Amino acid sequence: MKRVVNVVEIEGAGLESLLGETVMLMCANYFYRGKLTGVNSAFVQLEDAEIIYDTDKEGKITVRGKLPSKIWYVETHMIESYGQA
Repeated sequence: MKRVVNVVEIEGAGLESLLGETVMLMCANYFYRGKLTGVNSAFVQLEDAEIIYDTDKEGKITVRGKLPSKIWYVETHMIESYGQA
């Protein structure tokens, strides 16, 4: 059996490392894209967010919609994956 015996917490890793960057969040129901301006344990904050409805085979966004507020919040527990967009 292999076991992890040393756990190291790295400050500023994960979503925090992308603060200030444009990101895409792939969530349980929808995909969101916007500038990541805040992160906590419950929500992330996106500025100028869009909801993504479709992409092509190369990953280019083909159908999107602007969200009605300058700032949009997404629950962190709904995020399945994310990356810089």
